[in-house]
Amino acid sequence: MAKSYAEINEKIKKGTAVVLTAEEVAELSRTLSPKEIAQKVDVVTTGTFGAMCSSGAFINFGHANPPIRMEKIELNGVRVSGGLAAVDTYIGATDCNPERPAYGGAHIIEDLINGKDILLEAWGKGTDCYPRKHIKTVINKDTVNEAILYNPRNAYQNYNVATNTTDQLKYTYMGTLLPRMRNASYSTAGELSPLINDPECRTIGLGTRIFLGGTEGYVTWNGTQFHSTKEVNEYGIPTSNARTIAVIGDLKNMSSEYLRAAYYEKYGISLFVGIGIPIPILDEDLARRVSIRNEQIETTIVDYGNGNQILGKTNYAALHSGEIEIKGQKVRTAPVSSLAKAREIAAMLKKRIAGGHFQLTEPVRPMPTNTGLKSLLETKPEN
Repeated sequence: MAKSYAEINEKIKKGTAVVLTAEEVAELSRTLSPKEIAQKVDVVTTGTFGAMCSSGAFINFGHANPPIRMEKIELNGVRVSGGLAAVDTYIGATDCNPERPAYGGAHIIEDLINGKDILLEAWGKGTDCYPRKHIKTVINKDTVNEAILYNPRNAYQNYNVATNTTDQLKYTYMGTLLPRMRNASYSTAGELSPLINDPECRTIGLGTRIFLGGTEGYVTWNGTQFHSTKEVNEYGIPTSNARTIAVIGDLKNMSSEYLRAAYYEKYGISLFVGIGIPIPILDEDLARRVSIRNEQIETTIVDYGNGNQILGKTNYAALHSGEIEIKGQKVRTAPVSSLAKAREIAAMLKKRIAGGHFQLTEPVRPMPTNTGLKSLLETKPEN
């Protein structure tokens, strides 16, 4: 029998909802059928904590006296966007000062969360209504009006395994790849991963309430590079990077336990983001989807050293074992995301829902279907 959001939320309110993490329901699926799980379980919680470069924060500084229309803005010496309104900016996670490449936008965001002072310096041309041309002052999360985390592309639905067949070290966003396939890295939480547990995004859409960076947040749109037509395996799971989500939340209420800056040697800066999404078990189909196990989740092995050639496929049970086989060679594996944090997020979200402190929201707009990706074509500009 199908359930509704209202019925599940009423159970949450009364404290009678049955809530399991995705790992727990995956284990349960070894002994129970999807039909039995649908009857027994109301909500399944997911979690992920990994580097998500397409992240950032909107900040409103407030107006000085006399006022300035900020056109060039630096925070702790890092250039950030001056293309918004007079005293607004967007801090991109990967923004950096080339002279100090190991500190950038993600670090500023983490510093703001932790209540640290940030040096603001801004310049403008001066206008009749904004006569000031320069300001240098200190800000923190208590002095700014708004600090809003807005990430255009997060929580990739699956991702490639990276390795390197060349004779040289390769420095990538998937970590440092040793020569001649001496290691391979991956970055998905497997059976805990949010979009893998609802691969067609039946319950994830505009308005979905989520755990984001230690507080509540929302899905605002499909993420950029949203690809809904990737190849899927026999269990309906895309075998490479596919769907994504755009998310929003109040940065002032977040914690650096779940939003943390990182620097990848000779690559650059990124932001580790903690996301947890509750999946309501509305019917047997969703029960079947959340029952997915690591050995059933395949992904593609890609040679990041040699033109992104595809070298084969593997699954997350093999990746978690610490070793996979590529072209007959045993290769050590290591994650560049944190499974421990993903488990922590899923467990925390489970506790909040079971305790009646987190209601589910039904999406007001579904995710798009039949989408693909366009490549950037190099064309000669017209004279």
